[in-house]
Amino acid sequence: MAKATFFYFLFIGYVWPIDSVMFNLAPNTQKCLKEDIQANQLVMGEYEVSDVPGQIIDYVARDTKGHILSQKEHITKGKFSFMSEVYDAYEICFISKVPPHQRGIPQEVSLMTKKGVETKSYEGIGEASKLKPLEVDLKRLEDLSDSIVRDFILMRKREEEMRDTNEKTNSRVLFFSIFSMCCLLGLATWQVLYLRRYFKAKKLIE
Repeated sequence: MAKATFFYFLFIGYVWPIDSVMFNLAPNTQKCLKEDIQANQLVMGEYEVSDVPGQIIDYVARDTKGHILSQKEHITKGKFSFMSEVYDAYEICFISKVPPHQRGIPQEVSLMTKKGVETKSYEGIGEASKLKPLEVDLKRLEDLSDSIVRDFILMRKREEEMRDTNEKTNSRVLFFSIFSMCCLLGLATWQVLYLRRYFKAKKLIE
């Protein structure tokens, strides 16, 4: 029983990841982190940057169309959140700004993000519904399973769309190839007939 409980909590820890990253941002540069996110998903994050006098770091979250979803200037430590409107690749960019008269040094940036089911507070849900810790974990796994099923459905839909696109492209390529061959055969026939009439006119052939 203890062994089964160990693997149960190991499974929870494995399938319940929180994206966390840390990197160095060079002076007067920007670094963006991009991820595909489904529609109507809440994205939450926490950031922290090392403090260097005279240097400023801004952050901005946007979609592929350039719509700004969250933005803040001169950041040090804080949180952000935004809601994805459509399925798209969303990016979070950190931008370093250093005055021209100052010699800049790299700054350390740490970022932790959660999205979708990961943003829910199951402790609060458990307290409100008076659930036991094991029941809260089961609720968490149930929501996570639903999220995984939705991801698979979306992946299958995208696969079908790509397959349909490939089939349409192959059909168009086939028709274009047949049309090209017909054009080449027609052109070759015309050239043969034209040369035949030309040589006959010149009395080179009978």
